[in-house]
Amino acid sequence: MTSHLAVGDAVSNDVIGMCDALERRGWQARMFAGSSDLVDRQVYPASEVSEFLQQPDDLLIYHYSIAWDPGIALLRSVSARRAIKYHNVTPPEFFAGISPWHEEKCRIGREEIKDIVNADCDLYLADSEFNRLDLLLEGADEHKSFVVPPFHHAEYLQMVDADLETLDLYRDGKTNILMVGRIAPHKCHDDLIKAFALYHHNYKRESRLIIVGKEEAAFAKYSQRLREITKFLSLDDSVLFVGAAGNRELKAYYLLSNAFAIASEHEGFCVPIIEAMSMKVPVVAYGSSAIPATIADAGIVVRPRDPSLMAEALNRVCGDEAVSFAIGQVAAERYRRHFTTAQTEAQLFEAVASTQTPAATV
Repeated sequence: MTSHLAVGDAVSNDVIGMCDALERRGWQARMFAGSSDLVDRQVYPASEVSEFLQQPDDLLIYHYSIAWDPGIALLRSVSARRAIKYHNVTPPEFFAGISPWHEEKCRIGREEIKDIVNADCDLYLADSEFNRLDLLLEGADEHKSFVVPPFHHAEYLQMVDADLETLDLYRDGKTNILMVGRIAPHKCHDDLIKAFALYHHNYKRESRLIIVGKEEAAFAKYSQRLREITKFLSLDDSVLFVGAAGNRELKAYYLLSNAFAIASEHEGFCVPIIEAMSMKVPVVAYGSSAIPATIADAGIVVRPRDPSLMAEALNRVCGDEAVSFAIGQVAAERYRRHFTTAQTEAQLFEAVASTQTPAATV
């Protein structure tokens, strides 16, 4: 169960992947949400959760990432076993002056972490140790708290054919720096654009920054600011906002890229980093929140947040084929060792088994 399911959303992909994993293990599983944009999967209204969970051994898994009153109410009322999958709640200050709705929902969402912990659920799952620490600081029982990385579509990206039109459009000899993620304030695209400007003007004029991600009306002020920064830094033709991308287009962008770069200040995990790793694309990132732990030694983590250091790192990766190849190989190995669907599924069921009571339905 979660507040909203949307195509291409990381939390939604985790819900879908978890449901599929449960069904592969022979469990009867359903997805519930307050609202949904999915067209190819059946999603049930959250109001029907209690009708589905009839036995004490049944299990409700609530994917939590933002304040949602019906979710807290159901967590308190169901008689079945209860689990939280905590995806982190973005601190509200990132949305100040941009989206009052998101600012308020995230403020309440951060406060409700304590309520979730006080609900004394049977199991607490977190995408990363960074997220798990949020729960532990509010008093969650560490013996009931486990890290389970999110399910994702990286394996599907590896199998799908890349979009030929996209490949033809950008395969022109220029160096391509890629960023994937919705256009939201905590992603700090402005910091990435500033770092790219130094790389572009000081190291490689024949380069472009491709920003893949959905733009939302709620963040129109932020989107406008990014365009203004791009124009001010004389990057009008070199920073491309290409919007949301389907799987075939996304595959093409990864294949085209010399590096994946991210300047986000708040990530509970950062699935696009895993996608890049699986495609052997070197990752360069500022070292904030969960990002260093997701990358580990399989990319370049830049500290402190200095655009000149980020530009230098991009130049090192993009300007030396041996360095690029080596980082890509290490990244792919880290992906294979830690983040495949099979490994995530195994971690999920190891955690579920710790509740000790076998479940018939979910």
